[in-house]
Amino acid sequence: MPAPNPNQKFPLANYTRLCFLKNVITNPNIIVGDYTYYDDFEDVANFEKNVKYHFGFTGDKLIIGKFCMIASGVTFIMNGANHLTDSISTFPFAIFGEDWKDAMDGKSYPTKGDTTIGNDVWIGYNATIMAGVTIGDGAIIATNATVVKDVPPYTIVGGNPAKEIRKRFSDLEIERLLNLKWWDKDIEWITKHVKDLTERDLSILF
Repeated sequence: MPAPNPNQKFPLANYTRLCFLKNVITNPNIIVGDYTYYDDFEDVANFEKNVKYHFGFTGDKLIIGKFCMIASGVTFIMNGANHLTDSISTFPFAIFGEDWKDAMDGKSYPTKGDTTIGNDVWIGYNATIMAGVTIGDGAIIATNATVVKDVPPYTIVGGNPAKEIRKRFSDLEIERLLNLKWWDKDIEWITKHVKDLTERDLSILF
């Protein structure tokens, strides 16, 4: 049997609520790797609707790696949501124009840069990822978590704000997995090792 086609929009027969995400994205500032899927209770078009405050003029990107699993209701809050925080008022006077149009002259709204999701990351139902966060390879984001800071590779986090629950592997095992980068192997290698990748014993891959 051949491996699934990463360029197929709906990889499961007769099921249109799970998609290989890169094939439904229209925003050029959202970049998604092969085999990353999104599962939505209603319509996969909701994914881009749930990338909030992602305005072209802010220039920030949402970058998602390969083989990620993104559940329904996951929301990304991008940099367009930011207001001034070190000024007397946080109100965005300038966007309303008129006599307020020059309020931001010589100033800029804060930005935390791109939001980056690594490879083989599982993001649970209704989680929220804040702007500028980096989630490491192999991490798991629990249901309803609100991620406000970077998540190390192979770490499970949960809560609001999200905090570490535990590491999935020892530090040495994590180092070996990060060096292996199985998600970058050719599809023949991955297909050969799919059963191994569902085991707990790392030694079978080395």
